Amino acid sequence: MSKNIKTPFGKITPEVNLFPIYYLLFIYGFVYIFPYGEDLIGTSWFNWLRSEDGPLEWLQFIEYLLSSTVALLIFMRRKKKKEINSLVWLLIAFLALIIAGEEISWGERLTGIGINSISDLNVQGETNFHNLPFFHNYLLDPVFEISCIFLGWFGWRKFSRINAFPSKELSLYFLFVALFYFYFDISWASTTEQIRNDQEIFEFLLSSGIFLHCLRNFRLAKILSKS
Repeated sequence: MSKNIKTPFGKITPEVNLFPIYYLLFIYGFVYIFPYGEDLIGTSWFNWLRSEDGPLEWLQFIEYLLSSTVALLIFMRRKKKKEINSLVWLLIAFLALIIAGEEISWGERLTGIGINSISDLNVQGETNFHNLPFFHNYLLDPVFEISCIFLGWFGWRKFSRINAFPSKELSLYFLFVALFYFYFDISWASTTEQIRNDQEIFEFLLSSGIFLHCLRNFRLAKILSKS
């Protein structure tokens, strides 16, 4: 649980991990205005971070791949493989692996080898499924919004006995992502100009929340197995 925060008005004891707030303040309050990016890398540091195939996207790939591995190890450690917690951990391992593959277009970004029948239809011209026109245009954002609301609130609120769902402490890692995608879609449908697409900046929170959830439960499972 987060530590007490000392303020001039007294101590504040948050019930959630505050890293997402510090992270967003750092990105938008410091990296956004940090100079010399154009001179050194040809673009601003902020645009470099949020770019397709940029550092945040590769960090997401690594976190999803590690999350898949750790979730599978948790499943294998569990004695009752058919109970709901075990099955959810297996589902997390499977979905995290799928997302990791999608992040790098199933290796096409590393090898340059793809499937033309898929990339020809793909919005970004790559071998992945989440950027196929129907899914990309109609399903992708609602899937993000619903999934993040579930992981950040509904899961721990309504299914507290299923510890395979992230706890309340990690809720901000998911709710900020849901808020961004909701506001992004609303701005597209409104009379104002659509807000800038900073999806990689926010999606990094999602992958980090899942990774921390898996890592903490793996450590807990390891401790329980020794006791």
